[in-house]
Order: sequence, then C-alpha cells, then structure tokens
Amino acid sequence: MMLSQALRHVLEGLGRRASVCFAVVLPDGEHIPVGEGVPTFTVVFHTDAALLAVSARGHIGLMEAYFDQHVDVEGNFGAALAAGLAAGLDQQGGALNGLENGLHELRHSNRDPAHAKANARAHYGLGTGFYRPWLDDPLMMYTCGYWPEGTTSLEQAQRQKIDHVCRKIRLQSKDRFVDIGCGFGGFMFQAQEKIGATGVGLNTTSEQVEWLRDEIERRGLEASLTVRECDFRDVDTQYDKVVSIGTLEHAGRDQLAEVIGAHARFLKPGGLGILHFIGHVGHFETELFIRKHVFPGGWIPSLADVLVEMERCGLEVLDVENLRRHYAPTLDAWAARFEQHWPAIQRLDENRFNERFRRVWRTYLIGCAEMFRSPAGYTHLFQIVFSKGNVTAQNYPMSRAHPYEPH
Repeated sequence: MMLSQALRHVLEGLGRRASVCFAVVLPDGEHIPVGEGVPTFTVVFHTDAALLAVSARGHIGLMEAYFDQHVDVEGNFGAALAAGLAAGLDQQGGALNGLENGLHELRHSNRDPAHAKANARAHYGLGTGFYRPWLDDPLMMYTCGYWPEGTTSLEQAQRQKIDHVCRKIRLQSKDRFVDIGCGFGGFMFQAQEKIGATGVGLNTTSEQVEWLRDEIERRGLEASLTVRECDFRDVDTQYDKVVSIGTLEHAGRDQLAEVIGAHARFLKPGGLGILHFIGHVGHFETELFIRKHVFPGGWIPSLADVLVEMERCGLEVLDVENLRRHYAPTLDAWAARFEQHWPAIQRLDENRFNERFRRVWRTYLIGCAEMFRSPAGYTHLFQIVFSKGNVTAQNYPMSRAHPYEPH
C-alpha cells in the first residue's frame, strides 16, 4: 500500500506535466486513473520488480521492464512515449543512468577502427531482408526524408531529400563524389541515374557492402560507382563533392575532430560538401537507451561543436538548415511499416527477431518520432553545406535560391 501511494503521487505529477489522461494497473490488479476522462493509454505492471525499476531508474527502468514483458502498454503507444518526454520522466534515475552511460561510452568507443566496425555492424548488419520491408522502395534510405508541403509518401520524401542534397552541392555530371556512410547506395544510384555523376561509397558494414557491390554489378554500373569497405577516417583521395548523410552520429565524442577532419581531406580545394546529421542544440549527453539498445558507440554532438571543428579544418560554412520537423513523418512511416511487416521480419530469424527485439525497435522508432515532434526537444536534424576554402561568385551562387528553383 505504501508503494502504491508513493507511486500514485509520482503518477499524478507526471499527469499534470504531460497534460494527458492515462491509467496504471499494478501487479495486484489495483487500477489507478490519472487525469479526467477516458485514458489515452494504460501502463500495466506485471511484477513488483518493474515498479522498483521505475522508482530507481525512471524511463530506463520502465522501458527495460517493457522490453522484458514485465510491463505492457495498452492503447496509444506513441502518446505514452510523448507523455513521458513531456513529463520529464527521462530526467529521473540520473545517477545510475549517468554511471551506466559513461561506462557504455568507454566500452564501446569508436577510437579503434575494429570497434567502430563492430558497433556499426551491430545495427546496420541486420541484413537487407530486415530493412527492405519498412524502408522506401527501391532506394532504402535509412535517414531523414524531406517533406515539403504536398509530399504524400516516404518514397517521394526520400527522392526529394536526395534531389535537395544534389542541388545544394551543385552536383553535376562531370563531378566525382564520395558518399561517406553510403548505406544501401540510394544516394549513389539516384545521383548517377538523374545527373550522371560518378562516385565512391564508403561503408564499414560488411553485409551492406556485399549487397551493394552485387547491386552495382547487377545494374551494370561498375564504371560509374564503386564501394569501399573501410573506416570513415581512411582518406584515399580528394573528390569534387563530399556527401555525408547520417554518419557523423557514429563518430563518437573523442573522434569528432578526426572524422570531420577526414571530411575536409576528402574534398578538393574549391569543392562543396554536405554534412547531414542529428545534433543537439546545446550540450547534452546522448540518451542511454539509444546507445545501449540501438546504436552502440553512437554519440550526438552539438551543432556548436561541429561548427567549431569544421572551422578548424579550413571549411567554410555556407548554409545551415534545420530539418527537425521532417524526421517525425519519416519515423512515423518507418514505424507503421515495421509494425505492418513484423510477421514477415520475424520469419527471417525467429531467434534474432524475437518479441524483445520488436519492443526495442518500436520504442526506438515511435519514441524518436515523438522526440523530433516535441516543441521542447533539443535534438534536431541539420544539413550543413560547406566548401574547402572560401567560395567565390564563380563556384557558388550569390543567393540560396538554387536549391529551390524549378527543374
């Protein structure tokens, strides 16, 4: 009873801050309504251990109890995650979570290229069969789409994102580009098909490299496109254009300067590049849940720190665009397709893609959508256009109209 009353006090505070009606069911069957009206969601605790985990570790305790099926969430799962964010549940359990977060960063550092490769493969090496059902078809872009007014599908948003990037860096048929962290090659294929540019993709994940090499050969594009399996810091030569979409988040705190320095070394003097990454506005620690359960070795830098390192490398920043609002519909689409195709994904490997995996990934996809949708969030999505040395009127327009001109 004492635990129930203490928990009731905490829940009422969460309800006030989150401004949503919900309910909690305790292991003994006691039903606790929070707020007035019909509950938007109900959190069902099956064990006393799950209650203690929440008391000790806040959102981490709650999420891990959910992953282990000691907690269920009935009703609107997205609303439950949004309420937790709005109520500041992620700020509880600070000491324990902070200690684990620090230890995780030390254990999964990307300083050693072999560790960086293992970190990348843990997430991106799940196989084309896993990713294909819920990413856009056929490009399989696993990064934020571009959703200007009138956009109606994930496929359209991802094609528009690639076009937006190509126009920002003024990619032309005579250019040779490097795609740092090329994934399944969606940018490379569209840039070659629509513009005729030639390029090299860099990827640390063996599974993606093998698939991409086969796909390049199947399309007969060996003369135009190649892929290197290497660390992102391994600079082979200089290119006319540098494209980096969703790679910087994997650099790690200690490797930020080194990875941005590699971006600079890849670019020819007078060339243009784009750095597309998730970044914080202000200095914050990277969320433990993301590091521990989704992206080992991942680290979200601040925009300010990225700009400082770019300046140190002799890169001129030409444009910074914040596309935070575009990530929520991208993640919404991924989450809906993930849920829709889960039975087929599970059949690929029922041991790997089990119920715990499903719960981790739906929390990741839906939770990140709510994070980017939040008006109070500090995690954003930036595209920085940069040059190697100062541009002139001859190699870069005097206005920013060119990405938006009719074509």
